[in-house]
Amino acid sequence: MTCYEELQQRGLIAQVTDEAEIRDMIDNGKATFYIGFDPTADSLHVGHFMALCLMKRLQMAGNKPIALLGGGTGMVGDPSGRTDMRPMMTEETINHNIDCFKHQMSRFIDFSDGKAQMVNNADWLLDLNYIELLREVGAHFSVNNMLRAECYKQRMEKGLSFFEFNYMIMQAYDFYMLYKKYGCNMQFGGDDQWSNMLAGTELIRRKLGKDAYAMTITLLLNSEGKKMGKTQSGAVWLDPNKTSPFDFYQYWRNVGDADVLKCIRLLTFLPIEQINEMNSWEGAQLNTAKEILAYELTKLVHGQEEAQKAQDGAKALFGQGAAAEIPTCRLEEADLKDGAIDVISMLVKSGLSATRNEARRAIEQGGVSVDGDAVTDVRALIAGEKLNGEGIMLRRGKKKFKKIIMD
Repeated sequence: MTCYEELQQRGLIAQVTDEAEIRDMIDNGKATFYIGFDPTADSLHVGHFMALCLMKRLQMAGNKPIALLGGGTGMVGDPSGRTDMRPMMTEETINHNIDCFKHQMSRFIDFSDGKAQMVNNADWLLDLNYIELLREVGAHFSVNNMLRAECYKQRMEKGLSFFEFNYMIMQAYDFYMLYKKYGCNMQFGGDDQWSNMLAGTELIRRKLGKDAYAMTITLLLNSEGKKMGKTQSGAVWLDPNKTSPFDFYQYWRNVGDADVLKCIRLLTFLPIEQINEMNSWEGAQLNTAKEILAYELTKLVHGQEEAQKAQDGAKALFGQGAAAEIPTCRLEEADLKDGAIDVISMLVKSGLSATRNEARRAIEQGGVSVDGDAVTDVRALIAGEKLNGEGIMLRRGKKKFKKIIMD
């Protein structure tokens, strides 16, 4: 099976231009391709996961990835998929986030010996002269065509600033510069990025002639992948200090039955033949599939040791194995008042609730328990002495829990 055929079987490809050429380049390791990452936070999240796995997969087939960090585009913000304008970040925040991205990407992509490149589009976007940009780039864009793009149409009723309107031009210019500076001949992005990517391909051909070799391809579920990064309690991050390996494991362990095999195809590096054998799995076998998914992805992000700890911890928590590492919140004497702590404070300090009001509502709705016993009183207290030794198990709902102990 060729690399391109595997991408198709895994459900990664939605739309392409020049399919025959793209297939040839990918299968023969001739693609120098880029995927862009705007540094909107200080950690990548699972919404970026598919793109990172794709870059790793293509690099393994001999192709050369370029990770484009949006030090320039991040100052504007992509309007795609948004109902309002993204808050503007300072240059210091953007640079800090970029440094965090660099560290995390190195777990997926081999940047040694020129096998891949990491590039910041601030290197060319921040020095652009406005009049020069209008003459050299803006002249090649039709406002009528831009307004027909889905990323803009969905914002027209609620309001689209001229500030954001420029994003497509900036992204197109990125591809043009990457083609000129690094020989980048292919770009990848989500299905919500199709208009922006076509603009980049067209700009290269207009500026450099029809013989310019630049192509686009979209990922089938990247826009859905972005939604994967959000849960009811917030984002699921790749940074272990923001989402612990155990919580990361549990996130994937709890995907829906209808999604588990799709996620295994898209995100794991298990052989496609092995995955195809799972197509007939049902019932309890789907739980096994979820454990496989959770273990493989936790291993990919956090390493085999952390993946094993997370799996052992989950089995211990649900009575399937011996005691193992379970996510823990450690309290100090200063957290106690008159030798006790209220459950609301424990929910907030442990991160199971973001605010005291949220914790109060969780208790009132019957979603909180301590060592298996439901907590119904919002004023409930736990004596400090109960937190010594093994401590207590605090749960919110069926899937969120922390061991609470005293240091």
